[in-house]
Amino acid sequence: MAPLPELPRDREPILRIQPMPSDVNMHGDIFGGWIMAQVDIAGGIAAARRAKGRVATVAVNQFVFKHPVMVGDLLSLYARVVRVGRTSMTIEVEVYAERGLPDTQVFGVTEATLTFVAVGEDRRPRPVPAA
Repeated sequence: MAPLPELPRDREPILRIQPMPSDVNMHGDIFGGWIMAQVDIAGGIAAARRAKGRVATVAVNQFVFKHPVMVGDLLSLYARVVRVGRTSMTIEVEVYAERGLPDTQVFGVTEATLTFVAVGEDRRPRPVPAA
């Protein structure tokens, strides 16, 4: 997959993180489960902001790994709410990797869609407030 010219300019990343050597799999690439955890965190931030409170992940609807992530890449995770139901929200997360200095290349590495439910202090579903 060819690198992209730059990160998206029309929005801000909800999370930025740099994977470390402890995050690699047996092949030396970043472990997919580590990336999934970061995506869940980013999606949870977007969902909690929209729900104005606690949320829980209820489903991972789609997860596509498009390009390997390497130690030292700077990951930018972008999340947006794409659907709001009575108690649940669907969140799309895109992950980009910035690689190499001084000639940085940008790669779209992961795309995912997750469903979160708004929950109260009792951890039971509650309505998502109107926007």
